[in-house]
Amino acid sequence: MERVIIACVDQSPQGRAAAAWAEREAALRALPLRVEQGPPPGDGAYADAELIVLGLVQGFRLPAIRTAPVVVVAWTPYRLPETVTVGLDAHNPSSGVLAFAFEEARLRGVLLHAVHSWDLPAQAAERSPLPVLEEDRATWEDQEVQVLSDALRPWRGKYPDVDVLEDVVLLDPAEALVHAAGTSGLVVVGRRTGDTALDVLEEVRCPVAVVPG
Repeated sequence: MERVIIACVDQSPQGRAAAAWAEREAALRALPLRVEQGPPPGDGAYADAELIVLGLVQGFRLPAIRTAPVVVVAWTPYRLPETVTVGLDAHNPSSGVLAFAFEEARLRGVLLHAVHSWDLPAQAAERSPLPVLEEDRATWEDQEVQVLSDALRPWRGKYPDVDVLEDVVLLDPAEALVHAAGTSGLVVVGRRTGDTALDVLEEVRCPVAVVPG
């Protein structure tokens, strides 16, 4: 079965922006583009989808599609990406999310910004109300840096032409991604992140890819 890019759009500014993004993505991937009117009906209709592109509308809810990445495009005209930003849990990385992010960066010839957010470990709370020692914080952060490096190492090997910025941030996952997306033309998140994906969609002004896995 031939793979296709599917754009589910209407005549709104959001729909037109999504159609334009889908057309460019189809050209980058050398795949046919299929444009459909209205919202996607569900998983069963998209067995041949490489990815599905939608416009971001008021009251948007992620469709129940888990067979292909869903790219949501804001009403503002999309810009060419200076970077592709991917959010990941380096302790439990999703191969689907990383594969999609690396491929998008490769296709565009841009930097991949890999963001791993973390929180202070339980022993930090046990010391309250005493402040966390700076040397302890630095040690914990170094451990997270190593975890992220280990998670990305095999993908760097598969995509040697993609430059990667590894970023370990002591923030909530959604806040970390929104902050990192300031120079990004595409943000990639995993569907399993749930509320994080929705929070990012509401805050960033660039397309967001929600990837199964």
